[in-house]
Amino acid sequence: MILAGFSLFIIFLLVIGMPVAFTLSVAGILGIIQFVDVSFLSQVPVIAYKTLDSYVLTSVPLYILMSQIMLTGRVGSGLFELGSKWMGHLPGGLGIATIFACAIFAAISGSSVATAVTIGAMAIPEMLKRGYDRKLVVGSVAAGGTLGILIPPSIPMILYGTITDESVGKLFMSGVVPGALLTVLFICYIVFASWDKPREPRSSHAEKMKSLRENIWGLFLPVIIIGGIYTGIFTPTEAAAVGTVYALAITFFVYRSVTIQDMPAILRATIKTSCMIFSIMIGAMLFGYILTILQVPQALMRLVTEGDLNRWIVMLGINIMLLILGCVLETVSIILITLPMLYPIIKALGFDPIWFNVVLLINMELALITPPVGMNLFVIKGISEDSSIQDIIAGAAPFAAIMVFEILLLCFVPEIATWLPSVLK
Repeated sequence: MILAGFSLFIIFLLVIGMPVAFTLSVAGILGIIQFVDVSFLSQVPVIAYKTLDSYVLTSVPLYILMSQIMLTGRVGSGLFELGSKWMGHLPGGLGIATIFACAIFAAISGSSVATAVTIGAMAIPEMLKRGYDRKLVVGSVAAGGTLGILIPPSIPMILYGTITDESVGKLFMSGVVPGALLTVLFICYIVFASWDKPREPRSSHAEKMKSLRENIWGLFLPVIIIGGIYTGIFTPTEAAAVGTVYALAITFFVYRSVTIQDMPAILRATIKTSCMIFSIMIGAMLFGYILTILQVPQALMRLVTEGDLNRWIVMLGINIMLLILGCVLETVSIILITLPMLYPIIKALGFDPIWFNVVLLINMELALITPPVGMNLFVIKGISEDSSIQDIIAGAAPFAAIMVFEILLLCFVPEIATWLPSVLK
């Protein structure tokens, strides 16, 4: 009953337009006043400090900075050009190039919105000019952009590790195979949907090699980050610093697409996004503090474990809840609000937390292309004003079905997510 009351109060504050961070903070502070004691308000700054007092969290602004540098440096457009030269002659070749570029840029930036904006700005007009179906075009970019939170490095994975104390390295590794599989499934659908459509002329070997030479430095970034973590040369947090320095080096001195004059805007965007994430974290922790005081997570866990429910029925309910939340909230908020309550339930039911990390993130990917507040839907609308929101939703629907299929596949074959972390230890 307490949880239901808090939920209604939070929904009311969100409906009237209060930002998520302040909504959660207000709910937590009022909960302390109502259910504990006014004197406990002295703990608010302590909770805020302890929330952000984590070495792992230093990687969040660094990955965001790396993303902003690569975004300003137009690395994504080069990746799309590379994909179109090598794959443009295949059925749906430019669509394949779009998904390829999204997957690589997602591994570079870790941001779904940045991926959709960067690749979509170049891919959408090119594909429409070549006669591709509009729904397929906008749908493929919207869905390809979602790969940013599944393919490491991933900020939501860092937050998951911070909340649950799971190894961020293992979480990163758990996303590699599912991310690659989802990319392949997206490509297979594009090939199927474009089989009878006109194809691009095959690029010459010289053109392919020229494009590869021009963009090889951008391709090296995910190799350096993921390879360094794989081999144990550096931790995921140190990888953020290495990746940021590398991104600065190639955009300043190799591509020369970023200048000193660009840095203030890059730093402002980084600070703005980082502060938004950290503010939501503090709000979620305040809200979680009062729920913990009232033993709401423990009550939920008892309800599930003592109710003699089949654990897969509970998992189905969790997935439905995440999908509904994804229709009205964005990824970071959902993870920070729900994970402190879901994590003990998942462990009590015998599910692997590393596996659940992937299931959770695919649900969040699904949320990014699910109306009414699918972030990537509106991003695509913003960069393709001629496309109606109905076309974008219809184009993204088959890709959403593929994501649901992968969630089901993960339930039947959890090793897709757990094999690589177990092998690499």
